[in-house]
Amino acid sequence: MNCREIIVIGGGIIGVAIAIELKSRGAAVTVLCRDFAEAATHAAAGMLAPQAEEIPPSPMLDLCLESRALYPDWIHKLESLTGLNAGYWACGILAPRYEYSEAGNWLDRSTLLTHQPDLSDEVLGGYWFPEDAQVDNRALAKVLWMAAQELGIEVRTGIHVERFAGDSNITHLETNQGSWKADLYILATGAWSQELLPIPVFPRKGQMLSVRVPHPENLPLQKVLFGEESYIVPRQDGRIVIGATSENVGFQPGNTAIGVHQLLSNAIRLYPPIQHFTLEETWYGFRPATPDELPILGSSPYANLTLATGHYRNGILMAPVTASAIAQFVLTGNDSRLQPFHWSRFN
Repeated sequence: MNCREIIVIGGGIIGVAIAIELKSRGAAVTVLCRDFAEAATHAAAGMLAPQAEEIPPSPMLDLCLESRALYPDWIHKLESLTGLNAGYWACGILAPRYEYSEAGNWLDRSTLLTHQPDLSDEVLGGYWFPEDAQVDNRALAKVLWMAAQELGIEVRTGIHVERFAGDSNITHLETNQGSWKADLYILATGAWSQELLPIPVFPRKGQMLSVRVPHPENLPLQKVLFGEESYIVPRQDGRIVIGATSENVGFQPGNTAIGVHQLLSNAIRLYPPIQHFTLEETWYGFRPATPDELPILGSSPYANLTLATGHYRNGILMAPVTASAIAQFVLTGNDSRLQPFHWSRFN
């Protein structure tokens, strides 16, 4: 099956990661991408936080923990291939809380401050997740794009797939630039998946912003802060990413005054020094949400179409394991990791 032609529809982190994994296993792969900058990849914060996110024990947690464990080697291979830096940082994640809790490995305020000084006076304690990490999502997108080119993967941009032709099998794709044909197809179009298939994936808008510290060599924030109302993600170059709103407004574009106000207010409440840093950028993106907030992975109503979509808040985190599992499924017809995420659970 390795000699078959495969088209990956979608040029975000999930689609390109799958293409790279398939190519590394000997497959012939083409990626069709409507707009590389439109992907949710560019709007993310890059947290690798299955524990800070408090994902309950489940196949989802198992997959996320596996993916987090894959990250260091996955990044090393990509960086070695391209010579670029993806901004992976095993900094750990702090989860400060404004109310006392007896659950889990609670740390009191004084202990939390040894991990990160200058937290709000309202913070009573919280949790420390040393194995959680982060990656610079924008840098990673560039690394993946370059890795695909280095491996000889054909990546075509500006191509909007308009419909699948065929009944039980896709015979070809109809696009704004003519027909495309392959033996196998993978749908990885995130929040736009419903344009091609009636599966319950819908956009959840997230507004974000960044500030910049004046002297990055003395970065005051050394840990990701995963708060109750916001998260604050420091980059090693002095940029600090703050997120995020969660809005059911379809594909409504733009940052709003109230959205930016909420982000800044919540971040300053959690980490007051934020108020003194320079506001750098605001942006927004559309997360691919599903009714149960779990991804849709594996086979589809078409015999030759595999689904890899609906990752919601965890697309960056789940990229390595999704690439591994989808490639295994496409090339062998089986991967037990995918069964809990089949589209039929919504029927």
